[in-house]
Amino acid sequence: MELRPILSTLRRHKTAAALIVLEIALSCAIICNAVFLIRERIARIEMPSGVAEREAVIVNLTGIGTNQNAAALTREDLAALRSIPGVSAAASTNEVPFGNSSWNSGVTLAPEQTESTLNATTYLDSGELIQALGVKLAAGRGFNADEYVDYDPDKGFEEAGTGVAIISREVATKLYPGKSAVGQVFYLGDDKPITVVGVVDTLLRPYFGPKEMLPGHSIVLPVRMPYDVGGYYVLRTTPDQRERVLKDAVKVLEKNSPNRIILEQKSQEQYRNEFFQQDRSMVWLLIAVCIALLVVTALGIVGLASFWVQQRTKQIGVRRALGATRGQILRYFQTENFLLATLGIVIGMIGAYGINQLLMSAYELPRLPALYLPIGALVLWGLGQVSVFGPARRAASVPPAVATRSV
Repeated sequence: MELRPILSTLRRHKTAAALIVLEIALSCAIICNAVFLIRERIARIEMPSGVAEREAVIVNLTGIGTNQNAAALTREDLAALRSIPGVSAAASTNEVPFGNSSWNSGVTLAPEQTESTLNATTYLDSGELIQALGVKLAAGRGFNADEYVDYDPDKGFEEAGTGVAIISREVATKLYPGKSAVGQVFYLGDDKPITVVGVVDTLLRPYFGPKEMLPGHSIVLPVRMPYDVGGYYVLRTTPDQRERVLKDAVKVLEKNSPNRIILEQKSQEQYRNEFFQQDRSMVWLLIAVCIALLVVTALGIVGLASFWVQQRTKQIGVRRALGATRGQILRYFQTENFLLATLGIVIGMIGAYGINQLLMSAYELPRLPALYLPIGALVLWGLGQVSVFGPARRAASVPPAVATRSV
Protein backbone atom coordinates (compact mmCIF):
# COMPACT_ATOMS: atom_id res chain seq x y z
CA MET A 1 0.00 0.00 0.00
CA GLU A 2 1.52 3.29 -1.12
CA LEU A 3 0.99 6.21 1.24
CA ARG A 4 1.43 8.94 -1.37
CA PRO A 5 -2.09 8.63 -2.89
CA ILE A 6 -3.61 8.60 0.58
CA LEU A 7 -1.70 11.69 1.72
CA SER A 8 -2.55 13.42 -1.53
CA THR A 9 -6.26 12.72 -1.00
CA LEU A 10 -6.13 13.91 2.61
CA ARG A 11 -4.54 17.18 1.53
CA ARG A 12 -7.52 17.77 -0.76
CA HIS A 13 -9.95 17.10 2.12
CA LYS A 14 -8.22 19.03 4.89
CA THR A 15 -11.35 20.08 6.75
CA ALA A 16 -12.85 16.61 7.02
CA ALA A 17 -9.46 15.12 7.96
CA ALA A 18 -8.90 17.81 10.59
CA LEU A 19 -12.32 17.11 12.12
CA ILE A 20 -11.55 13.41 12.55
CA VAL A 21 -8.09 14.16 13.98
CA LEU A 22 -9.53 16.70 16.39
CA GLU A 23 -12.29 14.34 17.50
CA ILE A 24 -9.85 11.50 18.15
CA ALA A 25 -7.41 13.84 19.94
CA LEU A 26 -10.15 15.15 22.23
CA SER A 27 -11.41 11.64 22.99
CA CYS A 28 -7.87 10.40 23.68
CA ALA A 29 -7.08 13.26 26.08
CA ILE A 30 -10.33 12.93 28.03
CA ILE A 31 -10.55 9.14 28.07
CA CYS A 32 -6.95 8.67 29.28
CA ASN A 33 -7.61 10.96 32.24
CA ALA A 34 -11.09 9.57 32.86
CA VAL A 35 -9.83 5.97 32.98
CA PHE A 36 -7.04 7.06 35.31
CA LEU A 37 -9.56 8.79 37.59
CA ILE A 38 -11.81 5.72 37.54
CA ARG A 39 -8.87 3.53 38.59
CA GLU A 40 -7.97 5.97 41.38
CA ARG A 41 -11.55 6.07 42.67
CA ILE A 42 -11.89 2.29 42.62
CA ALA A 43 -8.62 1.93 44.53
CA ARG A 44 -9.94 4.40 47.09
CA ILE A 45 -13.26 2.56 47.41
CA GLU A 46 -11.47 -0.77 47.91
CA MET A 47 -9.00 0.64 50.41
CA PRO A 48 -8.75 -1.76 53.39
CA SER A 49 -9.71 -0.16 56.68
CA GLY A 50 -8.08 -2.72 58.95
CA VAL A 51 -11.44 -3.12 60.71
CA ALA A 52 -13.62 -6.25 60.80
CA GLU A 53 -16.33 -4.34 58.96
CA ARG A 54 -18.82 -7.18 58.73
CA GLU A 55 -18.57 -7.83 62.47
CA ALA A 56 -18.45 -4.34 64.00
CA VAL A 57 -21.65 -2.41 64.74
CA ILE A 58 -21.79 1.14 66.04
CA VAL A 59 -24.22 3.25 68.03
CA ASN A 60 -23.70 7.01 68.00
CA LEU A 61 -25.56 8.99 70.62
CA THR A 62 -25.51 12.31 72.41
CA GLY A 63 -26.84 13.57 75.71
CA ILE A 64 -29.56 16.11 76.40
CA GLY A 65 -28.18 18.94 78.51
CA THR A 66 -25.30 18.47 80.94
CA ASN A 67 -24.86 15.16 82.71
CA GLN A 68 -22.57 15.30 85.73
CA ASN A 69 -22.48 11.51 85.91
CA ALA A 70 -21.61 10.89 82.26
CA ALA A 71 -18.43 8.94 83.06
CA ALA A 72 -20.26 6.65 85.50
CA LEU A 73 -23.14 6.19 83.04
CA THR A 74 -20.64 5.29 80.30
CA ARG A 75 -19.19 2.54 82.47
CA GLU A 76 -22.72 1.23 83.10
CA ASP A 77 -23.46 1.35 79.37
CA LEU A 78 -20.35 -0.66 78.54
CA ALA A 79 -21.08 -3.29 81.19
CA ALA A 80 -24.63 -3.68 79.86
CA LEU A 81 -23.53 -3.76 76.22
CA ARG A 82 -20.93 -6.45 76.92
CA SER A 83 -23.64 -8.60 78.48
CA ILE A 84 -25.75 -8.66 75.29
CA PRO A 85 -25.75 -12.20 73.84
CA GLY A 86 -23.49 -12.42 70.81
CA VAL A 87 -21.28 -9.45 71.78
CA SER A 88 -17.61 -10.43 72.09
CA ALA A 89 -16.24 -6.93 72.79
CA ALA A 90 -17.57 -3.42 73.36
CA ALA A 91 -15.87 -0.06 73.71
CA SER A 92 -16.63 3.64 73.73
CA THR A 93 -14.56 5.96 71.60
CA ASN A 94 -14.47 9.41 70.11
CA GLU A 95 -14.50 8.41 66.42
CA VAL A 96 -14.84 5.47 64.07
CA PRO A 97 -13.49 4.79 60.57
CA PHE A 98 -15.61 6.57 57.92
CA GLY A 99 -17.55 8.35 60.68
CA ASN A 100 -18.54 12.00 60.98
CA SER A 101 -16.16 12.92 63.79
CA SER A 102 -12.39 13.18 63.40
CA TRP A 103 -9.86 14.15 66.08
CA ASN A 104 -6.48 14.98 64.60
CA SER A 105 -3.11 15.96 66.05
CA GLY A 106 0.31 16.96 64.86
CA VAL A 107 2.98 14.40 65.84
CA THR A 108 6.56 15.37 66.62
CA LEU A 109 9.64 13.39 67.60
CA ALA A 110 10.96 16.01 70.02
CA PRO A 111 9.17 18.45 72.37
CA GLU A 112 10.97 21.47 70.91
CA GLN A 113 10.10 20.50 67.31
CA THR A 114 8.03 23.29 65.74
CA GLU A 115 6.88 21.54 62.55
CA SER A 116 4.96 18.28 62.89
CA THR A 117 6.49 15.17 61.38
CA LEU A 118 3.01 14.01 60.40
CA ASN A 119 -0.66 14.53 61.09
CA ALA A 120 -2.51 11.61 62.68
CA THR A 121 -5.99 10.95 63.94
CA THR A 122 -6.30 9.94 67.61
CA TYR A 123 -8.68 7.18 68.58
CA LEU A 124 -9.45 7.20 72.32
CA ASP A 125 -9.88 3.70 73.68
CA SER A 126 -11.98 3.12 76.79
CA GLY A 127 -10.94 -0.54 76.77
CA GLU A 128 -11.47 -3.31 74.18
CA LEU A 129 -11.49 -0.87 71.22
CA ILE A 130 -8.85 -2.89 69.35
CA GLN A 131 -10.90 -6.06 69.88
CA ALA A 132 -14.24 -4.40 69.09
CA LEU A 133 -12.96 -3.01 65.80
CA GLY A 134 -11.17 -6.25 64.99
CA VAL A 135 -7.89 -4.46 64.30
CA LYS A 136 -4.88 -6.77 64.01
CA LEU A 137 -1.92 -6.12 66.30
CA ALA A 138 1.25 -6.47 64.22
CA ALA A 139 3.86 -5.82 66.91
CA GLY A 140 4.10 -5.14 70.62
CA ARG A 141 1.08 -5.47 72.89
CA GLY A 142 -2.28 -3.97 73.77
CA PHE A 143 -2.88 -1.63 76.68
CA ASN A 144 -2.53 -2.82 80.27
CA ALA A 145 -5.38 -2.06 82.69
CA ASP A 146 -3.24 0.39 84.70
CA GLU A 147 -2.39 2.41 81.59
CA TYR A 148 -5.93 3.74 81.05
CA VAL A 149 -6.71 7.26 82.23
CA ASP A 150 -10.00 9.12 82.55
CA TYR A 151 -10.73 12.08 80.31
CA ASP A 152 -11.59 15.22 82.25
CA PRO A 153 -13.67 17.66 80.15
CA ASP A 154 -12.60 20.54 82.42
CA LYS A 155 -8.90 19.94 81.76
CA GLY A 156 -9.21 18.95 78.11
CA PHE A 157 -7.50 16.36 76.00
CA GLU A 158 -3.91 17.50 76.56
CA GLU A 159 -4.30 17.02 80.32
CA ALA A 160 -5.40 13.43 79.98
CA GLY A 161 -1.89 12.39 80.93
CA THR A 162 -1.63 9.16 78.96
CA GLY A 163 1.94 7.99 78.44
CA VAL A 164 1.52 5.08 76.01
CA ALA A 165 0.01 4.57 72.59
CA ILE A 166 -0.64 2.05 69.85
CA ILE A 167 0.12 3.34 66.37
CA SER A 168 -0.61 2.17 62.85
CA ARG A 169 2.09 0.61 60.71
CA GLU A 170 2.08 3.64 58.39
CA VAL A 171 2.75 5.98 61.31
CA ALA A 172 5.50 3.65 62.58
CA THR A 173 7.19 3.57 59.17
CA LYS A 174 7.03 7.35 58.83
CA LEU A 175 8.26 8.14 62.36
CA TYR A 176 10.88 5.41 62.76
CA PRO A 177 12.00 4.21 59.32
CA GLY A 178 14.09 1.06 59.43
CA LYS A 179 13.58 0.61 63.19
CA SER A 180 11.15 -1.15 65.46
CA ALA A 181 8.55 1.35 66.68
CA VAL A 182 7.84 -0.46 69.95
CA GLY A 183 9.55 1.38 72.79
CA GLN A 184 10.07 4.56 70.75
CA VAL A 185 8.74 7.93 71.91
CA PHE A 186 6.75 10.72 70.22
CA TYR A 187 4.89 13.87 71.27
CA LEU A 188 1.40 15.28 70.64
CA GLY A 189 1.74 19.03 70.87
CA ASP A 190 3.31 19.23 74.34
CA ASP A 191 6.40 18.03 76.21
CA LYS A 192 4.84 14.83 77.56
CA PRO A 193 6.52 11.80 75.95
CA ILE A 194 4.27 9.02 74.70
CA THR A 195 5.80 5.57 74.40
CA VAL A 196 4.73 3.20 71.64
CA VAL A 197 3.66 -0.15 73.12
CA GLY A 198 2.02 -1.66 70.04
CA VAL A 199 1.67 -1.39 66.27
CA VAL A 200 -1.52 -2.33 64.41
CA ASP A 201 -1.39 -3.49 60.84
CA THR A 202 -3.92 -1.02 59.39
CA LEU A 203 -6.38 1.43 60.91
CA LEU A 204 -7.87 4.11 58.68
CA ARG A 205 -8.76 7.52 60.00
CA PRO A 206 -12.42 8.68 59.85
CA TYR A 207 -11.85 11.34 57.25
CA PHE A 208 -9.04 11.81 54.76
CA GLY A 209 -9.13 14.71 52.39
CA PRO A 210 -6.22 17.16 52.48
CA LYS A 211 -2.82 15.95 51.37
CA GLU A 212 -1.32 15.88 54.88
CA MET A 213 -4.20 13.78 56.27
CA LEU A 214 -3.08 10.44 54.90
CA PRO A 215 -5.67 7.66 55.39
CA GLY A 216 -3.49 5.26 57.37
CA HIS A 217 -2.07 7.70 59.92
CA SER A 218 -3.81 6.64 63.13
CA ILE A 219 -2.91 6.56 66.82
CA VAL A 220 -4.83 4.88 69.65
CA LEU A 221 -4.57 6.30 73.17
CA PRO A 222 -5.90 4.58 76.33
CA VAL A 223 -8.29 7.32 77.43
CA ARG A 224 -11.74 6.59 78.83
CA MET A 225 -14.19 9.04 77.31
CA PRO A 226 -17.65 9.81 78.75
CA TYR A 227 -20.40 9.18 76.19
CA ASP A 228 -21.30 12.89 75.99
CA VAL A 229 -17.80 13.69 74.70
CA GLY A 230 -16.99 10.59 72.68
CA GLY A 231 -20.40 9.56 71.50
CA TYR A 232 -19.59 6.23 69.81
CA TYR A 233 -20.13 2.73 71.17
CA VAL A 234 -18.48 -0.02 69.11
CA LEU A 235 -19.62 -3.64 69.50
CA ARG A 236 -18.12 -6.77 67.94
CA THR A 237 -20.44 -9.60 66.97
CA THR A 238 -20.93 -12.03 64.11
CA PRO A 239 -22.30 -10.92 60.70
CA ASP A 240 -25.56 -12.84 61.15
CA GLN A 241 -26.26 -11.20 64.51
CA ARG A 242 -25.51 -7.60 63.60
CA GLU A 243 -29.09 -6.44 63.17
CA ARG A 244 -30.33 -8.06 66.37
CA VAL A 245 -27.31 -6.82 68.40
CA LEU A 246 -27.84 -3.26 67.17
CA LYS A 247 -31.49 -3.31 68.28
CA ASP A 248 -30.56 -4.79 71.67
CA ALA A 249 -27.81 -2.20 72.12
CA VAL A 250 -30.22 0.67 71.50
CA LYS A 251 -32.70 -0.81 74.00
CA VAL A 252 -29.94 -1.15 76.59
CA LEU A 253 -28.77 2.43 76.14
CA GLU A 254 -32.32 3.83 76.27
CA LYS A 255 -33.03 1.82 79.39
CA ASN A 256 -29.86 3.08 81.12
CA SER A 257 -30.81 6.69 80.46
CA PRO A 258 -33.76 7.93 78.41
CA ASN A 259 -32.35 11.46 78.33
CA ARG A 260 -30.19 10.74 75.32
CA ILE A 261 -30.61 10.86 71.57
CA ILE A 262 -29.54 7.99 69.32
CA LEU A 263 -27.99 9.70 66.31
CA GLU A 264 -26.96 6.63 64.31
CA GLN A 265 -27.09 2.85 64.61
CA LYS A 266 -25.19 1.18 61.78
CA SER A 267 -22.72 -1.52 60.96
CA GLN A 268 -19.17 -0.53 60.07
CA GLU A 269 -19.97 -1.82 56.60
CA GLN A 270 -22.76 0.76 56.25
CA TYR A 271 -20.39 3.54 57.32
CA ARG A 272 -18.00 2.51 54.53
CA ASN A 273 -20.75 2.29 51.91
CA GLU A 274 -22.07 5.75 52.75
CA PHE A 275 -18.58 7.24 52.95
CA PHE A 276 -17.73 6.13 49.41
CA GLN A 277 -21.15 6.82 47.87
CA GLN A 278 -19.90 9.90 46.03
CA ASP A 279 -16.86 7.99 44.76
CA ARG A 280 -19.09 5.25 43.34
CA SER A 281 -21.32 7.85 41.68
CA MET A 282 -18.25 9.52 40.19
CA VAL A 283 -17.00 6.18 38.83
CA TRP A 284 -20.31 5.55 37.04
CA LEU A 285 -20.40 9.11 35.75
CA LEU A 286 -16.88 8.81 34.33
CA ILE A 287 -17.72 5.45 32.77
CA ALA A 288 -20.77 7.02 31.14
CA VAL A 289 -18.64 9.90 29.84
CA CYS A 290 -16.09 7.47 28.37
CA ILE A 291 -18.78 5.40 26.66
CA ALA A 292 -20.50 8.52 25.31
CA LEU A 293 -17.22 9.85 23.95
CA LEU A 294 -16.37 6.55 22.28
CA VAL A 295 -19.83 6.33 20.72
CA VAL A 296 -19.68 9.91 19.46
CA THR A 297 -16.19 9.36 18.09
CA ALA A 298 -17.23 6.15 16.36
CA LEU A 299 -20.32 7.79 14.84
CA GLY A 300 -18.20 10.70 13.68
CA ILE A 301 -15.74 8.40 11.95
CA VAL A 302 -18.54 6.39 10.35
CA GLY A 303 -20.28 9.55 9.14
CA LEU A 304 -17.20 11.16 7.66
CA ALA A 305 -15.95 7.91 6.16
CA SER A 306 -19.34 7.33 4.51
CA PHE A 307 -19.32 10.85 3.15
CA TRP A 308 -15.79 10.33 1.77
CA VAL A 309 -16.77 7.08 0.12
CA GLN A 310 -19.68 8.82 -1.58
CA GLN A 311 -17.48 11.71 -2.66
CA ARG A 312 -14.79 9.40 -4.03
CA THR A 313 -16.96 6.98 -5.97
CA LYS A 314 -15.27 8.06 -9.20
CA GLN A 315 -11.82 7.53 -7.68
CA ILE A 316 -12.85 4.09 -6.50
CA GLY A 317 -14.27 3.37 -9.95
CA VAL A 318 -11.00 4.23 -11.64
CA ARG A 319 -9.04 2.02 -9.26
CA ARG A 320 -11.48 -0.83 -9.71
CA ALA A 321 -11.37 -0.39 -13.52
CA LEU A 322 -7.58 -0.51 -13.39
CA GLY A 323 -7.70 -3.83 -11.60
CA ALA A 324 -7.70 -2.92 -7.92
CA THR A 325 -9.16 -5.72 -5.83
CA ARG A 326 -11.76 -5.35 -3.08
CA GLY A 327 -9.07 -6.09 -0.51
CA GLN A 328 -6.90 -3.26 -1.80
CA ILE A 329 -9.80 -0.78 -1.65
CA LEU A 330 -10.61 -1.95 1.86
CA ARG A 331 -6.97 -1.60 2.99
CA TYR A 332 -6.83 1.84 1.43
CA PHE A 333 -9.56 3.22 3.68
CA GLN A 334 -8.31 1.33 6.72
CA THR A 335 -4.82 2.74 6.25
CA GLU A 336 -6.21 6.22 5.73
CA ASN A 337 -8.10 5.98 9.02
CA PHE A 338 -5.03 4.58 10.78
CA LEU A 339 -2.98 7.60 9.73
CA LEU A 340 -5.64 10.04 10.89
CA ALA A 341 -6.10 8.17 14.16
CA THR A 342 -2.34 8.14 14.79
CA LEU A 343 -2.10 11.90 14.32
CA GLY A 344 -5.11 12.39 16.60
CA ILE A 345 -3.66 10.09 19.26
CA VAL A 346 -0.32 11.95 19.28
CA ILE A 347 -2.11 15.27 19.77
CA GLY A 348 -4.42 13.61 22.31
CA MET A 349 -1.49 12.35 24.39
CA ILE A 350 -0.15 15.87 24.67
CA GLY A 351 -3.62 17.04 25.62
CA ALA A 352 -3.93 14.24 28.19
CA TYR A 353 -0.83 15.44 30.01
CA GLY A 354 -2.07 19.01 29.82
CA ILE A 355 -5.41 18.09 31.41
CA ASN A 356 -3.59 16.02 34.03
CA GLN A 357 -1.40 19.00 34.94
CA LEU A 358 -4.52 21.11 35.47
CA LEU A 359 -6.11 18.40 37.64
CA MET A 360 -2.89 18.04 39.66
CA SER A 361 -2.74 21.74 40.42
CA ALA A 362 -6.48 22.17 41.08
CA TYR A 363 -7.34 18.93 42.93
CA GLU A 364 -3.97 17.54 44.11
CA LEU A 365 -4.38 14.47 41.93
CA PRO A 366 -1.34 12.27 41.22
CA ARG A 367 0.50 12.37 37.90
CA LEU A 368 -1.01 10.41 35.04
CA PRO A 369 1.04 7.21 34.62
CA ALA A 370 2.47 6.79 31.12
CA LEU A 371 0.85 3.34 30.94
CA TYR A 372 -2.56 4.90 30.29
CA LEU A 373 -1.41 6.54 27.04
CA PRO A 374 -0.67 3.36 25.03
CA ILE A 375 -3.86 1.82 26.41
CA GLY A 376 -5.85 4.83 25.17
CA ALA A 377 -4.02 4.67 21.83
CA LEU A 378 -4.90 1.00 21.33
CA VAL A 379 -8.55 1.65 22.17
CA LEU A 380 -8.84 4.53 19.69
CA TRP A 381 -6.90 2.72 16.97
CA GLY A 382 -9.24 -0.25 17.35
CA LEU A 383 -12.32 1.98 17.46
CA GLY A 384 -11.23 3.76 14.28
CA GLN A 385 -10.63 0.53 12.40
CA VAL A 386 -13.97 -0.93 13.46
CA SER A 387 -15.83 2.29 12.66
CA VAL A 388 -14.35 2.68 9.20
CA PHE A 389 -14.79 -0.97 8.28
CA GLY A 390 -18.44 -0.62 7.21
CA PRO A 391 -17.97 2.36 4.84
CA ALA A 392 -14.72 0.83 3.54
CA ARG A 393 -16.45 -2.46 2.77
CA ARG A 394 -19.22 -0.62 0.91
CA ALA A 395 -16.58 1.17 -1.13
CA ALA A 396 -14.81 -2.10 -1.88
CA SER A 397 -18.06 -3.76 -2.96
CA VAL A 398 -18.76 -1.27 -5.78
CA PRO A 399 -19.06 -3.45 -8.93
CA PRO A 400 -16.57 -2.59 -11.73
CA ALA A 401 -19.46 -2.01 -14.16
CA VAL A 402 -21.10 0.54 -11.89
CA ALA A 403 -17.75 2.09 -11.20
CA THR A 404 -17.03 2.36 -14.91
CA ARG A 405 -20.43 4.04 -15.59
CA SER A 406 -19.77 6.56 -12.83
CA VAL A 407 -16.51 7.73 -14.42
